[in-house]
Amino acid sequence: MNKMGFKVIGLSLLVLLMVGILAGCGNSASKDIKIGILNEMTGGNATFGISGANGAKMAIKEANAKGGILGKQIQAVVADNKSEPSEAANAMTKLATQDRVVAVIGTFSSSNAIASSNVAEATKLPYIAVGATNPKVTVDEKNGNVKNYTFRVCFIDPFQGTVGANFVLNTLKLNKAVMLVDSSSDYSKGLANFFREAFTKGSGSVLAEEAYLQKDQDFKTILTKVKALNPEVIYLPGYYEEVGKIVKQAREIGITVPIVGGDGWDSPKLVEIGTAAPLNNTYFTNHYSPDDTNPTSQAFVEAYKKEYGQAPDAMAVLSYDAINILLDAITRANSAEPEKIREALTATKDFPAITGATTLNATHDAVKNAVIIEMKDGKQMFKATVKP
Repeated sequence: MNKMGFKVIGLSLLVLLMVGILAGCGNSASKDIKIGILNEMTGGNATFGISGANGAKMAIKEANAKGGILGKQIQAVVADNKSEPSEAANAMTKLATQDRVVAVIGTFSSSNAIASSNVAEATKLPYIAVGATNPKVTVDEKNGNVKNYTFRVCFIDPFQGTVGANFVLNTLKLNKAVMLVDSSSDYSKGLANFFREAFTKGSGSVLAEEAYLQKDQDFKTILTKVKALNPEVIYLPGYYEEVGKIVKQAREIGITVPIVGGDGWDSPKLVEIGTAAPLNNTYFTNHYSPDDTNPTSQAFVEAYKKEYGQAPDAMAVLSYDAINILLDAITRANSAEPEKIREALTATKDFPAITGATTLNATHDAVKNAVIIEMKDGKQMFKATVKP
């Protein structure tokens, strides 16, 4: 998901053109098979990146314990995009041309994933985005073509926005909304647009849309305007850091209506920032709930807790799934050559992922369920599962 305004510097593109062919060679002659894990390890979305890297490394550890793949062990090469699109492009370039990985998984922010995918396409390196939900990650905005080497294991925002809108209309039974949108984020703006489209096609009306910027601290001016409009619900498709501050400040000025958002809320930091009581009567759409009673899911949750001392968030489980989907593709291809991996990924169908059976469709997007999470006394509570 995330921050807009990114630039892939001209010099970086020149370097990519010069060295892109090298990435296609992979590292099939090496002792290990190298897989890149590209995440927000530092910066504003670091909790997502750290948990994502944890989930990916756990999947690799389990695979190596079973003998690895194609007779080789798997080596994780972790790279930090620093929660910035330009850094995502730089890190992907290094993974492709210096570290010589055979494929890359990772990244929660859509803007970071778009920047990463540009490099993946230029270097012909298979890339599986993990939590990035904006449609532009896998489809070129300029020409509408599906990107050859870019895939993702999460649902996309047209589905997530529709799920959120229908939940507000049909479950909460509310019709008058105000939207608060991070104008610096591809994710936030895209998800807001899809929510609005579905909401107004139903019986809903959007009274106003107010904009903020990532890293803003004081939201009371726009919240005062929102309160005066007397909405029944607020739609807030942002990231946990700003969301926590906005919800807390909204409650402080007497806004008590439900607040609904998307998967960018899913971080333990949300409760640290927003505190438990203000987050009551809030809900968000997500990829997964650790309360899922499926035995396979519960086994994963227990293993993750044992390994890292905490419950997994959606980024952890999606990254775990991404590694296993990638390893499945390598196995079916019987090769660690990037081009053959790409071909196998396009044929992924009904893979038994922890987040649900996963098929990669014609646009390289995952077709899978979403869940609704309710925040109650500082804890996430599973509310419902929604099918595509």
